[in-house]
Formats: sequence, C-alpha cells, structure tokens
Amino acid sequence: MIKKNIVILILLAINCSAYSVSQKSELVEKYKAVGSINNTASLQRGAKYFINYCSGCHSLKYMRMSTMAQDLGIGEEFFSKNLIFSNKKIGDTMTISMRESDSERWFGAIPPDLSLIARSKGVDFLYAYLNTYYEDDNSRTGYNNVAYPNTSMPHILAGLQGRQKLVLDSNNNPVGLDKISEGLYSEIEYRELTNDISNFLLYVSEPAKLRRYSIGFWVLMFIFIFTIMAYYTKKEFWKDVH
Repeated sequence: MIKKNIVILILLAINCSAYSVSQKSELVEKYKAVGSINNTASLQRGAKYFINYCSGCHSLKYMRMSTMAQDLGIGEEFFSKNLIFSNKKIGDTMTISMRESDSERWFGAIPPDLSLIARSKGVDFLYAYLNTYYEDDNSRTGYNNVAYPNTSMPHILAGLQGRQKLVLDSNNNPVGLDKISEGLYSEIEYRELTNDISNFLLYVSEPAKLRRYSIGFWVLMFIFIFTIMAYYTKKEFWKDVH
C-alpha cells in the first residue's frame, strides 16, 4: 500500500511538472535566439551592450578581457579606451566592484556571475528573459518576467524596449504581452539587441569553441586527404595478393 501511494505521488509530481513546463513553453516558445558564435559583428555588439548595461551588476569572472578582445577582433587599445570604465587592466578578468552586501540590500539578491549562464540555461532562455519583462505593481522593482517569474533583476532595458503588460486568459493564465508605450528602439531593433547579448553570453560560456571551429575545417580536410592516401597505399601494397 505504501509503495502504491509513493508511485502515485511520483506520477502526480511528474504530471504537474510537465504541465508547468508546457504552460511556460507555450508562452515563450516564440522567442528563439539566433545563436551563432561565428557572427563576429553580433558578438562585438553583444559585448558592447553587455558592458554598458549589464556589467555594473553581473560579472564574467572566467572571461579575461584580453582574450575577448582577441577573439572578437577588437584592438586592445580600442577595447581599453571604450570598453573598460574602471582602473582595470586589459589582462584582468571581468569582475565587478559592487559589494555583495550592497547588491543584496538593493535588489534582495546577489546578481549571479553570468560566465556559464548560457550553458546552464540555454541561449533561448536568455533571449526570452530579456524580451518578456512586464509591469507588475506587486514587484519590488515594478517589473516581473514571464520566462523567470518573480525575478529580482530590474528591467534595465525598459527605456529601450518600452512598457509591456501581461495578457491573461479567462482562467487567469498568461497568454501574451501587449505594448503599453514605445521605447527608444523599435521591436525589431530591440530583438536584435537582445539577440546580440544572448549570442555574446553563448560565446562567453565556452570561448574555446571559436578556436575549435576555426581549426575544425582543416582537421577534417587532413583526415579526408589522409584517407585517400591510405586507400591508394593499401591498394598498392595488396595489388599482387590474390
């Protein structure tokens, strides 16, 4: 009897979890990022947006600025002049100066390091998160988020996106977002911006992937040529064997 009850509870938990995921995915599934770490222009724009809007609170403690500059084709002098706003050096990692005690008092939580966020959450989640803020008077910051409900992160891009409200169906379930007022960017421009940030964080989560991609073609070419040579060598050695 006990085993039977345990099985029933497990099945109920699985069904509830599946229902929650289904409801959430239905609402955010239209937000699909175009992630491509080979798009250098997108990565450069994403780095600019991240440093200007996000790096005040969020660190990238595993990312060295000199490595980023090299990977993204940005000269170190230009990077230092335009993308470093503190006394840090180009060879330093991207940490923040804000104290954890201050951030917890201001936001109610310590902003996480985002070095590996794209690997843990996925680039589509990041893109949806940046696009699905809506006004909520019950929230500490005045905004809530569809992709990550009850988030403590303020909508730092509200001035660019504009204001949105959550649309509910007859059962009080969220079904969409309606624009209340326009921001500085059009919807297309804002989605491009958030896609660039998501793409940049995808690169940051595994910078070595860029190098693997760059040498991958030549490795496959070598294997292809070597296979042809090995085939004809084998054919030459065995031509007199019947």
